[in-house]
Amino acid sequence: MDNIVFLIFRRMRRPLMTLLVVYSIAILVLTLIPGQDANGNVHYMDFFHAIYFVSFMATTIGFGEIPFEFTDAQRIWVIFSMYTGVISWLYAIGTILTLVQDKTFQHALSENKLAKKIRSMREPFYLVCGYGETGSALVRGLTDAGQHVVVIEIDENRRNMIRIDNLRDFVPSLHGDAQKTLHLQEAGLQHSLCKAVVAVTNVNEANLKIALTSKLLHPHIKVICRADSHDVENNMASFGTDHIIDPYDTFATSLATAFQVPCLYLLQSWLFSANDEIELDEPVYPPKQKHWVICGYGRFGKALYERLIKEGIEVVVIEADPSSTGEPVEGIVMGRGTEANTLSEANIEQACGLIAGTDNDANNLSMVVTAREMNPNLFIIVRQNHSDNSAIIEAVKADMVMHPSKIIADKIRVLLSTPLLYQFVSLAYYQDNNWACELVSRITALVGHQVPNLTEITIDKNEAQAVVDVLEHGETVKLADLQRDPWKRRDCLKCIVLMIECHNDLLLLPGSETKINVGDRLLVCAGERGFTRLRWNLQHDNILSYVRTGTVVKHGWLWEKLSRKSK
Repeated sequence: MDNIVFLIFRRMRRPLMTLLVVYSIAILVLTLIPGQDANGNVHYMDFFHAIYFVSFMATTIGFGEIPFEFTDAQRIWVIFSMYTGVISWLYAIGTILTLVQDKTFQHALSENKLAKKIRSMREPFYLVCGYGETGSALVRGLTDAGQHVVVIEIDENRRNMIRIDNLRDFVPSLHGDAQKTLHLQEAGLQHSLCKAVVAVTNVNEANLKIALTSKLLHPHIKVICRADSHDVENNMASFGTDHIIDPYDTFATSLATAFQVPCLYLLQSWLFSANDEIELDEPVYPPKQKHWVICGYGRFGKALYERLIKEGIEVVVIEADPSSTGEPVEGIVMGRGTEANTLSEANIEQACGLIAGTDNDANNLSMVVTAREMNPNLFIIVRQNHSDNSAIIEAVKADMVMHPSKIIADKIRVLLSTPLLYQFVSLAYYQDNNWACELVSRITALVGHQVPNLTEITIDKNEAQAVVDVLEHGETVKLADLQRDPWKRRDCLKCIVLMIECHNDLLLLPGSETKINVGDRLLVCAGERGFTRLRWNLQHDNILSYVRTGTVVKHGWLWEKLSRKSK
């Protein structure tokens, strides 16, 4: 609001001063020019009548001469004052029209309107800083899950994309630099309903500044940041940033999972996906028998190189500019991976895997095509840098695709909408491949090959009123009770409780005899209609009583009358 007032006064200062001077002189001179009363006596107009006359004279729509008829001298001055006033008003009105069309003024009005709308929000929301590929994917995932989001974006063109992205919910967006404290405050950083700040700009230093500002101004808020530099990650961690996501390290960990527990990698990719149209694939089994070739020794290449070495795999690196990227101890093959002679020097014919990991999608695809001509049996990992290239990346049919923006967006979406899923996957890393394959089979039997529906349920009066009432009366509710079909008690619902959090203890795949307690949080995977009927069991006393005991409890006046007659 201060910016708007400042702009108005700065642009209207001269027009207003001009009007003030013209009116003042016109009024003053009218009081000094002698006139005549009805008897021919000399009469000087007082200030009240002068102000009154000049005020309606400015409209130029006709007026009378008051309090007496004017002399010729007064009429000459009125003519001069009238034209001067009209010119002054035209100048002022022209300035107003110019101001209204000014982009800076329009921007200030828009930002002020959005800031008011954000201040008036009555539901929890997340503040996302940056609407690039990562930010747009994250915002779409959150809004599809029914979450509210506010966006800050420094690029006006990207910010305008929000209006045409066909999002499920209206997303307030501010055009500004999220590094500036004022812009974060206007976007709702200190709002009581702001649940988390997500910094996913493409500049590490900007994400660092956003995280620091958020922790200083709102110490208890959750802060999630993107970072692709270990130095920046350490800096962020030093002041308590809750989650720091490096897409390259994240994918390197996923690759290690694919080596060690292929079914767990499949399960994680499946559950983390935000695309309901994605079907369950077969597990991938990256080979270890021969050496791997990495094309590109940037941040991504280094992360995968270190992970492959830990797996005991021989690695050959191809890099065109080792002076800027550095090189591993074992040395590199200098050149471009798009060229057959360079690949041949890396002995691609005898390799078992290829990683096309540069920051250029066209080069990565060229590497894959060239390498496959020389060795059709390669296990291919390709890095995708831009979402627009999804079609051609899919066409190359790589075994694994590393898309940094998607990795970050999916992980943050899970952390915000279903944090228990993130904890579930973290614990699942300690299980073996047979455990993961069995769980994949159970979920497949439940929902087919489509992405399963996941939700978190808290045993409290809001989400499980009936269960809480039973527990408060000292009775017991078991997990098996909740998983019975309220229509056919002997049948089980199409749902799996993946994990229960009870008093900060986590229980993976709890058994049917597990007792439910007030405050427990359940991570549930369900098929069609599974959630609806499960919520009936949680919320309705009669239904819960039926699935627990098999007895139908009849309430209401009619049932009571019939019950008394039957006795």
